[in-house]
Amino acid sequence: LSKEFSSTSSTTAVGTVTSRVTRNGNAIMEKDLLNHEDLAGDRGMIDDIFDETYQEKEGPKPPLRYVWRNIILMSLLHLGALFALTLIPSAKIQTLAWALLCFLVSALGITAGSHRLWSHRSYKATLPLRIFLTIANSMAFQNDIYEWVRDHRVHHKFSETDADPHNAMRGFFFSHIGWLLVRKHPDVIEKGQKLDLSDIKADKVVMFQRRYYKPSVVLLCFTLPAVVPWYFWDESIVISFFIPAILRYTIGLNATWLVNSAAHMFGNRPYDQNINPRENPLVSLGALGEGFHNYHHTFPYDYSTSEFGWRFNLTTAFIDLMCLLGLASDRKRVSKEVILARKMRTGDGSHKSG
Repeated sequence: LSKEFSSTSSTTAVGTVTSRVTRNGNAIMEKDLLNHEDLAGDRGMIDDIFDETYQEKEGPKPPLRYVWRNIILMSLLHLGALFALTLIPSAKIQTLAWALLCFLVSALGITAGSHRLWSHRSYKATLPLRIFLTIANSMAFQNDIYEWVRDHRVHHKFSETDADPHNAMRGFFFSHIGWLLVRKHPDVIEKGQKLDLSDIKADKVVMFQRRYYKPSVVLLCFTLPAVVPWYFWDESIVISFFIPAILRYTIGLNATWLVNSAAHMFGNRPYDQNINPRENPLVSLGALGEGFHNYHHTFPYDYSTSEFGWRFNLTTAFIDLMCLLGLASDRKRVSKEVILARKMRTGDGSHKSG
């Protein structure tokens, strides 16, 4: 397949923006990219920028290979969560409040931690904040930070292709949970091995978590959430385990998965109508601000993942608070001029209706 590129560059408040038009048959894709050298110098990595040179291999797709251990464990987990729902009327208000607190902390371990800090280098965090986010990340139990970052950078670099771990072109179920129930496509493994993860390997906090990940999950995802209500306010051990541990964990997983599934299928595309990710406020509510997905895939280096600041975006408020306390700094932001220019050029026009 032949490809023709036309490029123009202009200097903006966020650096050199390159507009590329790719013609591949009848498909036209427009991309705005910060100059790669600017990105590398500013964030120390560029592996979350879409790679237009990737070509899917011709021929039949490899057969699905089921991971029965994951299928059984995920089935049991969701059955346990359904049972937990029946226990809610019997739970003490303190237990429900504790479960909510555990959900918020664990979610921040993903959104502010493995996603915005480590995957995209969109802001800088001090050692105490990195330790807190690592603890919160283990409470979330969604793979250790190193593995999460590797899969997420591959997702951005090869979005909606065979090399995307949760390729939404394979359907809602696959992009939501199915990708965890089958072996990865060979291209996902191949491209993941070629990423530059030197910045992650150099973070001693991240590598410490990776070394002791399994015991940290047992302690922080299951034991601590269950023991606190039982010990401090005499909640029954069954309720203590199934609501703050099992139900909270299951809801956290699905909130994250909805970013991969629903936010790639349902919503408008005011920034780039030529890519799949969408703006989905409902997903943002559940995932603490991660549902502004058309914006995020257009500008992955923006620490807020949205142009609207704190609106439906608790993670942005948290990062701003950390900056106020001196625990975070150097938040990357896209100028309003660049955002508007991108909307006018590649958006679907939905921004005009508010």
